[in-house]
Amino acid sequence: MDELTLVRDHTVYQCVMGSRAFGLATEASDTDRRGVYLAPTPLFWRFGKPPTHVEGPRDEEFSWELERFCELALRANPNILECLHSPLVEQLTPVGEELLSLREAFLSRRAHTSFSRYAVSQRGKLLADVRNHGAARWKHAMHLLRLLLSCRDLLRSGRLSIDAGPYRDRLLAVRRGEFTWDEADAWMSRLVAETETALATTPLPAEPDHARVEDFLVRTRRASAAAR
Repeated sequence: MDELTLVRDHTVYQCVMGSRAFGLATEASDTDRRGVYLAPTPLFWRFGKPPTHVEGPRDEEFSWELERFCELALRANPNILECLHSPLVEQLTPVGEELLSLREAFLSRRAHTSFSRYAVSQRGKLLADVRNHGAARWKHAMHLLRLLLSCRDLLRSGRLSIDAGPYRDRLLAVRRGEFTWDEADAWMSRLVAETETALATTPLPAEPDHARVEDFLVRTRRASAAAR
């Protein structure tokens, strides 16, 4: 079974991500699609295993095999966790519905580390652009600020929301280059400090509910094998 067939015939969840999902789209925004496919269990009985991810078949489309997706979500990978909370769902099967019902099981204080690590990396790249080229990549700066806002609010509430609507005007002003780098960097610093404060009182558990997610994966694999 080729890779694209896995996506076309076995997708259990597909959504739109990026600026359209965040409420930050402009006329020039692409449509970024992300999905999860369930590789039929018999494919794992061979020496050659099915791919953990597939790019395509459309432009700006990327999908993960269910097990890989769950592994990354349990590690609080920011991109994966946000996929589970997209308001723009294009495809959903019963397996996909159960996956979405596990949203809270994936959330834990690990998000602080994973989101912060990603933010530090992106901020470093922006600083390098400022030093080397005299200006930041403002689109990247906007998305970094959005990520920091999302992380802070997740730690405060215990719930992940990717809707940047309340901050849309200010974030789009950053994208248009209407902030100086010092102003944008100061906002980032404030958000980092607020995130650290939120961590001290967050309602999130220390670890995700690994057992609940594993139970879902095992039951899904068994059902796939029985349907052979």
